[in-house]
Amino acid sequence: MSPVAIPTQLAVVCHGPRDLHVEERVVWPPLNNQATVAIASTGLCGSDLHYYLHGRNGDFAIQEPLVLGHEAAGVVTALGPQATGLRVGQRVAIECGIMCGECSYCDEGRYNLCKGMRFCSSAKTFPHLDGTLQDRMNHPAHLLHPLPDNVSFDQAALAEPLSVLIHASRRAQLKAGQTVLVFGVGAIGLLACALARSLKCARVVALDINNQRLEFALRNGFADAVYCLPTTDKAKTTEDLLRRSKENIAQALQTFKEPDGFDVVFECTGAEPCIQMSVHAAIAGGKVMLVGMGSRNIVLPVSAAQTREVDILGSFRYANTYPTALKLLGSNTLPNIEKLITHRFSLKETKAAFELLARGHDDEGRIALKVMVEGSPMPSR
Repeated sequence: MSPVAIPTQLAVVCHGPRDLHVEERVVWPPLNNQATVAIASTGLCGSDLHYYLHGRNGDFAIQEPLVLGHEAAGVVTALGPQATGLRVGQRVAIECGIMCGECSYCDEGRYNLCKGMRFCSSAKTFPHLDGTLQDRMNHPAHLLHPLPDNVSFDQAALAEPLSVLIHASRRAQLKAGQTVLVFGVGAIGLLACALARSLKCARVVALDINNQRLEFALRNGFADAVYCLPTTDKAKTTEDLLRRSKENIAQALQTFKEPDGFDVVFECTGAEPCIQMSVHAAIAGGKVMLVGMGSRNIVLPVSAAQTREVDILGSFRYANTYPTALKLLGSNTLPNIEKLITHRFSLKETKAAFELLARGHDDEGRIALKVMVEGSPMPSR
């Protein structure tokens, strides 16, 4: 009797800083309530880049080889026992956080705060849970969201970062008619601008230190106006840092002709000076939404927040956002959203994709915003 052939696939595995291998792995059948998905597109995220460059993301260091990637979409190729609500051949977006479903946070619908959360491509839990930079993956069926017919795989991969902003906007109670300021116009900041415009906010402006990104935001209609923040030497004292931040944002507000500030400020950089500026950028009674992850401990102008009743709100991942994100992506209310996807690579070229993302621009000088890695073989559509 001839031996039974064991199906295999390719996976991109991170072993440490800049130590990335394309490896052959066994394709296992889906377990109870799981489905197998052929990955079509994975968008590279800032956290993936940290793992690639440093072997860690903040406090979470890689303890064993880890498949990166968590912004993804693909096609269902198999259903495990008791997997419901899906069919083979269905196009889906993958929600990569697997909640426990039993704690008080899950019961309240705030499963992004679940203490038992396991997240694909994160080293927070051990053993780690592999991500989407592989040909196939098994995943709980209830976390696979059917795509509208007019949403491509690349667009569906944007549902994950867009979900981050949908969750943040809900926390901030963002609504039509409000004015919005966004710090940072990387992919997350541009999505913040796009979402605010889709909600018919009265004015959306953006700040960054990168003129090329600001020009992209203005040229493609993500922002009504932009401002390039000055880059200065590191402040010698805390007082100097706070004074400089207040002066810099005051100049920006004057340029925008909004000296009193904006109703909602999305801080998408995680940089200490920007977080400090965001407090002064909010109107009295306004809100600051902390989206960017960067500085772990910072000095804040607390008295300015307190005396002006500026609410400083934290936001972490998302919960119950994917259906809304996919509906938005198919609604034509996010103009030029596909222009966020600036570069595409094959699975075998993932290392080059990460290096491009680290540089921030390609050899022709074009900015790299959202870099997509396409699965192999590529499912249709």
